[in-house]
Amino acid sequence: MKQLLSGIWQWSCFSPEKQLDFNGLFLSIGEHKVLVDPPPMTAEAGTVIRRQGGLDYIIVTNRDHAREAVTYREDFGCQLFVPEPDAAQMEVKPTKTFKDGELLPGGIWVIQLNGQKSPGESALFVQQGRGAMIVGDALIGKPSGSLSLLSPEKYADPAKAKEGLRRLLKYNFDAILVGDGTSILTGAKQIVEKTLA
Repeated sequence: MKQLLSGIWQWSCFSPEKQLDFNGLFLSIGEHKVLVDPPPMTAEAGTVIRRQGGLDYIIVTNRDHAREAVTYREDFGCQLFVPEPDAAQMEVKPTKTFKDGELLPGGIWVIQLNGQKSPGESALFVQQGRGAMIVGDALIGKPSGSLSLLSPEKYADPAKAKEGLRRLLKYNFDAILVGDGTSILTGAKQIVEKTLA
């Protein structure tokens, strides 16, 4: 588990099928301890989280990123939040659903992204430091140092998917933390602009 930014750690699990890392995030924001899109956790990651005082919440950004959320909700005795538009298509039973514009514990803003592969695909904006944008499947960090969209067949309309992502540019962020691939810790907003141009 490595610390990416102040109060934000990441661990990864390599997917041989996709040939990239699936990332999980641990956020310690004020009194709130949050996991985002957790893949299988290393023993070291579990130790770091327990040393920080355990977990309060797990947030899933889209229907395909529940990953190990149910296991860790049981392990840590915490709450599970999922996007409202995706909840009916998920096998997990959340504590709470969230929707666009909602402020989640820890000051995490929900930005629902239209036209993506799932109706509830949401980015999470964290104002900590110089701003961080957390995305599940909305953008992939591949190749390293750049961003890409999913392959066109994943979308009903690839042009609408790209247009839906332009909403991210209304926010001030320096880092983009991706669910799949390599996160970008500085200059990320400019890279998003270039990707969507």
